Amino acid sequence: MTRPRLLVVSPRFLFPMDQGGKIRTANILKRMKGGAFELVLASPAPPDADAYEVDIATVCDRFVSWPEPRASQFRRVRALLDSIPVAAATDRSPAGRSAITDLLAEKPAVALVDFPHAAVLLPDRIDSASVIFTHNVEAEIFARHADVARGPMRLVWRDQTRKMRAFEGTTLRRFDSVIAVSARDAKALVELYGLTRVETIDTGVDLEFYAFQPPEDAPNTGADGGTIVFTGAMDWRANIDGIAFLMDEVWPLVLKARPQAKAVIVGRNPPEDLVARARDRGLAWRFTGFVDDIRPYVAQGNVYVIPLRVGSGTRIKAFEAMAMGRPVVSTTIGVEGLDVAHERHYLAADDAADFAAAILRLLDDPSLRDRLARAARDRVEERFSWSHVARQFEKICLRALDLHRR
Repeated sequence: MTRPRLLVVSPRFLFPMDQGGKIRTANILKRMKGGAFELVLASPAPPDADAYEVDIATVCDRFVSWPEPRASQFRRVRALLDSIPVAAATDRSPAGRSAITDLLAEKPAVALVDFPHAAVLLPDRIDSASVIFTHNVEAEIFARHADVARGPMRLVWRDQTRKMRAFEGTTLRRFDSVIAVSARDAKALVELYGLTRVETIDTGVDLEFYAFQPPEDAPNTGADGGTIVFTGAMDWRANIDGIAFLMDEVWPLVLKARPQAKAVIVGRNPPEDLVARARDRGLAWRFTGFVDDIRPYVAQGNVYVIPLRVGSGTRIKAFEAMAMGRPVVSTTIGVEGLDVAHERHYLAADDAADFAAAILRLLDDPSLRDRLARAARDRVEERFSWSHVARQFEKICLRALDLHRR
């Protein structure tokens, strides 16, 4: 029997898997392939897309693409004047819209949109069963940026928040079903936009790829040293803000107790001003830029940090570090929506003094590092494999199809 076709519309080329959204979507599709649906993936593609031919084949049965829009600063500034938020306006593409219109004319059983801003690529009417996958509460991210911004940028973020709330609400209400990445996000979406059908999936982690490495395998901290690690795209504003907070407010307190402490910031495109700030202060900080594999860097760390003050959705990086056996210090936002507990699976800290104290506490106490690391690994093994998440996702799409056919 012919399997129903699932059309997946993504606003981003999924490879390399160097952002949380890409990691989540690609891992889910990879484990859905060969299952209930024939998978057709549609997304923009960069000029070097052919280099990822093997990767593409692992996540879909057919791939349709159009040229990736140029992400110039001028285009983003001009988009500030648009009636919809910049994140959506810059994803507009006549070629992409034409490709999606043609694919919808083939009458897929289910049309799945990955991220609300991808909806700018769709026609006004969708005849298939329709599902939208929200990795975040997008308007919440913008509001949190406004909360921490200063000067004119606060006004910009407030304006973008207003536009995103209007766009996100209108977009989500178009779809038969909305998928959120946590119960917390689902509740927020229902309260913000009056949605009637929001279902949730867990956040996953590749337990084989991120194999457990006991904390004692990391280099010895010594009496006044220790290595702190963070991973994340460093051209993402939330990560930039978090690392600036770590450097400016937390790190001076860490150095008072451990003057030889080091930090390794793993992620593409770190801002030059942030790199220069660490260099000019003589800090033992290393910004790696893009790396093919984060695991060697995480394995060399004594403590993994998530100092985020802005964001929404869930942070996959938390589960990756926990799977590898690295004790985690995180803000509330950093582990928001994840089913883990302070003092059992990680240490929570939201202000600079508490964050520094939590880092120092872990550096000073090998037994605490070991206890948290093993409990966190046990937690992710219980229910957070990508295979488990893919099964949740597939069932939601099948339910949407069943309801549409009635």
